[in-house]
Amino acid sequence: MTTTIALAGKGGTGKTTVAALLVDILVKRGAYPVLAIDADPSSNLNLALGVPLTRTVGDLREDLLADVQRTQMGLGVSQREMLDVQIRQAVEEAEDFDLLAMGRPEGPGCYCPVNHSLRQIVDLMSESYAYVVMDNEAGMEHLSRRTTRDVDWMLLVSDPTVRGVTAIGHMLRMADDLGINVRNKGIVINRVPPSGNGRTVVPPAIQAMLDQYAAPLVGVIPADLLVNQYDAEGKPLAQLPPDSPARQAVATLADWILFA
Repeated sequence: MTTTIALAGKGGTGKTTVAALLVDILVKRGAYPVLAIDADPSSNLNLALGVPLTRTVGDLREDLLADVQRTQMGLGVSQREMLDVQIRQAVEEAEDFDLLAMGRPEGPGCYCPVNHSLRQIVDLMSESYAYVVMDNEAGMEHLSRRTTRDVDWMLLVSDPTVRGVTAIGHMLRMADDLGINVRNKGIVINRVPPSGNGRTVVPPAIQAMLDQYAAPLVGVIPADLLVNQYDAEGKPLAQLPPDSPARQAVATLADWILFA
C-alpha cells in the first residue's frame, strides 16, 4: 500500500527543504521505493535532492494538447498510451528514489481530457511506490486537479511568522473544499530561532494562533545555518550531515509518520 505525504505552505517558508530531507530520510530508514513529486511550477525540488531535471509533465501535456488541436480529434487511446510512456520516461531515477516534476501550469486551451489522463497515469505509477512525497505550490491545485485524490499525511509548513501561520489556516480550510480525502493533517513550523535557554520553542504568539487550528503541531524545525550555506553554494539540501539541526528535526518528523 502506498503512503502519500503532501507538503504545502506559503512560498519561501522552506517546504521544499523539508520535502527533500523527508525523501532522503525515508530512504535511509528503509521506507523505499520513494517517488518524489515536484508539484510546484518553479520545479526546484530536483536541486534540493541533487538530481537532474530534463523534462516535466507540463511539457508533455503542452505537446499532447498541441497535437490534439492540430488534428482536431479527441484524445485517443494511442495518444494516452504514448503519454503514459513519455511520463515514465520523464521520471528521473536516483539510486533509492525517483523524481517526477509536474512543471508549468496550463496555458490557454482546454486541458480537461489531458489532465484526466495525467491523473490516471500518475495515480497508477504511484501504486508502485511505498511512499510518495509531494511538494505542492501554495494553492495546492495539483492535489485537486492533476494528481492523486487521496492523501495520507498533509503537512502544512510555515516559518514562525504571523503571515505564514495565517496562510496555513487558509490552506486547512481550502483542503476541506478540494474534494480530496486527507486522512491526517499536521503543522510544521520551520526556521524557529533558539530561545534564551537554547531550546527550539515556537514563539507564544505563534503558538496561540496554532491552538485555534484543527490540526496538531507535528514538527518544529530549528533555524539551521547549514541550510543557508548549502543554498548559497548550490549543494543539495538532502546531503546535509547527520548533525544538522534541520535534518535531525525532520528525522524526528519522519519517525512520527512511519510509526504513528
